Amino acid sequence: MARIAGVNLPKNKRIEIGLTYLYGIGLSLSQKILKQANIDPNIRTDDLTEDQINKLREFIEKGYRVEGDLRREVMMNIKRLKEIGCYRGDRHSKHLPVRGQRTKTNTRTVRGNVRKTMGSGRKPPAQKT
Repeated sequence: MARIAGVNLPKNKRIEIGLTYLYGIGLSLSQKILKQANIDPNIRTDDLTEDQINKLREFIEKGYRVEGDLRREVMMNIKRLKEIGCYRGDRHSKHLPVRGQRTKTNTRTVRGNVRKTMGSGRKPPAQKT
């Protein structure tokens, strides 16, 4: 079982897809890493040799910020925005969309599924007796 940056990669997937299980690595970055390491992207993670795993581990840990370090950096950036009191930090602290999306009709799940239109939460009328 391949273990890179503290994450067990899935067993029976192509390594190109398996690398995307690491936080901070998407499909295009995994393709780029595999090209640099001269590893066939169609190999299954089970079929990787120890040499290939070590080469991948070395490329990822030295060249890219992934998993805990990246999560920590993102959290620090959000914390900094909140502390300086900017608009984006304010939106983060209120748990609202940050990047300019509309909130009148969308983002119900973010706002706690609040329905404020008339009749949206209305119960069916009582039956006649």
